[in-house]
Amino acid sequence: MRLVAAGTRMPAWVDAGCAEYAGRLRGDFRLELVEIELGRRSGTDVQRAIESEGERMLAAAGPRAALVALQVGGRALSTEQLARWLAERAITGEPIAFCIGGPDGLAPAVDARACLRWSLSALTLPHGLARVVAAEALYRAVSVIKGLPYHRA
Repeated sequence: MRLVAAGTRMPAWVDAGCAEYAGRLRGDFRLELVEIELGRRSGTDVQRAIESEGERMLAAAGPRAALVALQVGGRALSTEQLARWLAERAITGEPIAFCIGGPDGLAPAVDARACLRWSLSALTLPHGLARVVAAEALYRAVSVIKGLPYHRA
């Protein structure tokens, strides 16, 4: 699994949180954080910045990956629902890329290719916090799949 996130300068606690959960995920459900550079925002050319982020995000995800677009308006999943979704994907061996957009949102090209639009919360989360929450949620879902005691309903 890849967590593909726009932005390269996160606070140390974000990097530590992502590393903590990625380090716990081993075997069939490894997690790799891939940061992509934000597009240059010059005046009114925000759309071009979003498009360039999308191009880099799609390249980082890879052509075979099932894309998950993290969006406030996406589908809220319980831990058990996320675990079932991951388990179904694991059967095919298809790589998965969870995509977190930049400050102006996710590129339409990424959204169009997404097989799932996932909402971590009805709240808009700072991008760094979204990374940590997504990494923890993925670790928790994998714990359910593997029958580990981490998740308690």
